[in-house]
Amino acid sequence: MSTSTTTVGHDEVAALKTVALRGGLRESVKVSCSTLGERLDASSQTASRRLQRLEAAGLLDRDVVGDGQWVTVTDAGERRLRAEYTDYRRLFEGDAGLTLSGTVTSGMGEGRHYIQLSGYHEQFVERLGYEPFPGTLNVSLSEAAVRARAGLDSVEGVPIDGWEDEDRTFGPATCYAAEVVADGESFEPVHVIVPERTHHDEDQLEVIAPAKLREELGLDDGDEVRVRVTDAERADGTGRPTGAAESGGSA
Repeated sequence: MSTSTTTVGHDEVAALKTVALRGGLRESVKVSCSTLGERLDASSQTASRRLQRLEAAGLLDRDVVGDGQWVTVTDAGERRLRAEYTDYRRLFEGDAGLTLSGTVTSGMGEGRHYIQLSGYHEQFVERLGYEPFPGTLNVSLSEAAVRARAGLDSVEGVPIDGWEDEDRTFGPATCYAAEVVADGESFEPVHVIVPERTHHDEDQLEVIAPAKLREELGLDDGDEVRVRVTDAERADGTGRPTGAAESGGSA
């Protein structure tokens, strides 16, 4: 599968959805450009170009044969469709929110360091409305939650600006309001923090809070938790949230 900066618009997403509806999320399906074009009210040449762009963007895998092509929606393609799904949920159901499930895991200790840096810490206090505990709760997401995580793009978050000191530049991040639920107990306010620059994979989630969540909820490594994400507002009442205003589901 290849990835690139190929632009994918609404027309390509419509083609991706059509392939998924024909079973392309579960397995390879055979598609002819003429049939796809009819479904999309486009010519076969246009349908072919849309499939090519989807492949170039890493959202679709293709195997061209003599009488058509076998296509499969990739994991990235599924995430794109899930993001579309959350947008429609927001449109018709209001604040749908997003619930991500996973297990508590030990982090690399970077959270404690970065949260205490003055350039970030001052923004946390001002924009989130609390002084965060110097550390993060790290959650290893379930397979379903990794796919559903794309829904964060449709949730409004609080921007944390990047900054620099004499030695280096520190990147921006987005904080999403949330509640952590474990074994019938819950804690809020908390925020899921998503740095623009991160060493974590898509299956890792970092949560900050005004208290040590492991102690508040009695959590150990391996314990199951649910993180319920909702739209966030800046505590200082200024600026504009990021995410849905610029552009959940359960796992």
